[in-house]
Amino acid sequence: MTSTDVTAHLTPALWARAERHLIRKALAEFSHERLLTPRQDPTDGRYSVTTDDDTVTYRFTATRHALDHWHIDAEGITRERTADGAPLPLDALAFFTELRATLGLSATVLPTYLEEITSTLAGAAYKLSLPARSAAELAEAGFQDIEAGMTEGHPCFVANNGRLGFDSAEYHAYAPEAGAPVRLVWLAARRDVATFTSCTDLDYDTLIAAELSQATRAAFTDRLTGLGLAPEDYYFFPAHPWQWHNRLSVTFAGELAHRRLVLLGESPDTYRAQQSIRTFFNAAHPEKHYVKTAISVLNMGFLRGLSAAYMEVTPAINDWLADLIARDGVLKDTGFSILRERAALGYHHRHFEAATEKGSPYLKMLAALWRESPVPGLAPGERLATMASLLHVDRDGRSLAAALIALSGLAPADWLGHYLRAYLTPLLHSMYAYDLAYMPHGENLILVLKDGVPRRVIMKDIAEEIAVMSPDVPLPPEVERIRARVSDEEWPLAVLTDVFDCFFRFLSATLCAEGVLDEATFWGAVADCVRDYQKTAPQFAERFRQHDLFKETFPLSCLNRLQLRDNQQMVDLQDPTSTLQYAGTLRNPLAAYA
Repeated sequence: MTSTDVTAHLTPALWARAERHLIRKALAEFSHERLLTPRQDPTDGRYSVTTDDDTVTYRFTATRHALDHWHIDAEGITRERTADGAPLPLDALAFFTELRATLGLSATVLPTYLEEITSTLAGAAYKLSLPARSAAELAEAGFQDIEAGMTEGHPCFVANNGRLGFDSAEYHAYAPEAGAPVRLVWLAARRDVATFTSCTDLDYDTLIAAELSQATRAAFTDRLTGLGLAPEDYYFFPAHPWQWHNRLSVTFAGELAHRRLVLLGESPDTYRAQQSIRTFFNAAHPEKHYVKTAISVLNMGFLRGLSAAYMEVTPAINDWLADLIARDGVLKDTGFSILRERAALGYHHRHFEAATEKGSPYLKMLAALWRESPVPGLAPGERLATMASLLHVDRDGRSLAAALIALSGLAPADWLGHYLRAYLTPLLHSMYAYDLAYMPHGENLILVLKDGVPRRVIMKDIAEEIAVMSPDVPLPPEVERIRARVSDEEWPLAVLTDVFDCFFRFLSATLCAEGVLDEATFWGAVADCVRDYQKTAPQFAERFRQHDLFKETFPLSCLNRLQLRDNQQMVDLQDPTSTLQYAGTLRNPLAAYA
């Protein structure tokens, strides 16, 4: 790809469309988080937001929905001089500099945030340059085509595709929307400086025999023996090509020189990058494991490394959860399952471990994780889609959720009932039966569809995301890391915030805007799902009262406020609840059904 090709999508027309879309999202989400307080004009009903110095005003039309959701018409947004109403061009970077004080953007954070916004805009322009695919087409597309077809990223975060560290050619090589085949770099780590752990039904030799062909294993072994090294002293493992070229070959140069780390080469299998950018699906052999890799790229509030220390107990956590699910009748009845993180390897750079504190990005530069593929578990007629796809809207304003409903032939409320039973019921049961919370956002869930209907869901990203919210639930010592200190007020937020505010808020508004399902029907179905579960579990009646999902209000947890405050590390991963940002309360849409 030539230097001209990699920027071909950066045209005035595409950039203007990307800017308008991003400003719409910024106005909507910052208003939701109460960073902005739009004023409504009583004469025409339009809303306005004025900049820090009152010289510029943004005007727009919006529909207000449950959970203080702002559905804004992107085409109707104007920017004008406050003094005389003279029109000004929309400029996304100007939006943030003009409102830097209102948004609380410090002099330290603002430049990096502008870089993330620019990268997000560039990604949006690239997606707009691709041939348009309708929601109806995607509704019948394959798993990886849907993954690559997502255009929005995280629904709450405005700067959600920063990926700072990728150059323009690397974006085309590694961004999931580019859909380019990727060959992973394989390394050998000397066993005295690496830790390999696996689930109880797997060992290192079995894993590598399944992941690498006999010819590839022989070539890698010959590489070590050719250097005078003993292959039995090393582990083979994959790394992200970007990480190899930009970090490992430089920062780990001493490890390479001393042969504690050895470059083996590439394996023949081609992979496709997933929405999380550091996870790869094996496109050549879909039945093989996903591979999750460390990559020191800044994206949405964190450098996307992998901690060697965290990797060590990851398989044990997955074994514990898989066993819990297998023994629970309710979870089995809903079809709920997880993609186990079956094996992990972490490399210990002793000098960095001596020089830095726990949680440092320098301790997250080299690790790998092997996660189960969902493909072997499919029954005839079933297919897969990331749950994030339910929020996808095509260029004509049609959602993939509505397209799936149409494909199913079901009434929208019936389709929604199937989805809620597959998705929400197991989350509720996990919480009330085991004090167990997941991170259930769209990218972490895979829908198993049949005839367009979600029949069951598969949860992924287990060990780094789940939490046991009680000091009393017995846990094996190696699993103790997932225990979290959570107050009674915070406990129900695992559903009220993570599901209702961060996913259902968008799904409901999208279906309502298309005229598919009105808000009252949507939230009534959610209330029915909660009530139906509660009726089947009278043994938790006291817990239902203690952690009431029908309460009048709940705290508004603000994700963008976290990123605007610190876009290098939004929260303390050792104690994430301690760094959350709140801004008043939201009225609970389920309160009407109490």
